Amino acid sequence: MSTWDPQLYLRYGDERTRAARDLLAQVPVGDARLVYDLGCGPGNSTELLMRRFPGAEIVGIDSSEEMLARARASLPGVDFQTADLQQWRPERPADLLFANAVFQWIPGHLDVFETLLKALPSGGVLAVQMPDNLGEPAKILMRTVAENGPWAEKLARVREARKLLPAPEVYYDRLRPLCRSFDLWHTIYHHVLETPAAIVEWMMGSGLRPYLALLDAAEKRAYLDAYSAAVALAYPPRADGRVVLHFPRFFFIAVRG
Repeated sequence: MSTWDPQLYLRYGDERTRAARDLLAQVPVGDARLVYDLGCGPGNSTELLMRRFPGAEIVGIDSSEEMLARARASLPGVDFQTADLQQWRPERPADLLFANAVFQWIPGHLDVFETLLKALPSGGVLAVQMPDNLGEPAKILMRTVAENGPWAEKLARVREARKLLPAPEVYYDRLRPLCRSFDLWHTIYHHVLETPAAIVEWMMGSGLRPYLALLDAAEKRAYLDAYSAAVALAYPPRADGRVVLHFPRFFFIAVRG
């Protein structure tokens, strides 16, 4: 099982947190008593929730002990719990289940969303953001390099596991009958980074993890060299020498009926 590196993940913390801020801005909750931050990671989204709901009890949930250790150090007053979100269910009725950039990792997450919605009281909110960037060059090249090296057999199960998100209409048809209101949208972020190497570093903190976890040290170096060369070709420098990383993300806000 691959581990998370909070320091590497937070190297682009402002860019990663931007989507969480945008998701939270659309949450139709006034005074909240209990808020769960699902997939809280190192606590960057949890801190946003604390500012928005200063009188609420905030509970952070994550499966990574490395991420939770960083979150507990940053926000010692918050209850952070270790759990697998495929099985996790709220212990008490919550005003908000906030899930920023986590459920794309979970197979069958539509089933999980339906179960979580049913666990909410009337008026409770499930707010979700998921990267929808598997069709972008940086992601395609992960799979291409994985298929065309001596590591192909090792990485076959990673290539097969990552699928494009279902169409927005699939989420709507499945979840809308449970909701008082259901809002969904896509946003494409255009992150300006210094070099193609910065794109590789970004991906090492997230999407590349499952690939690199299966390789030995020499294979990791060779894979990253091949991937870095491919990324440099796919993301040419702009007028000022920097590169632009396009990053689509899918959002929805579901209010329980």
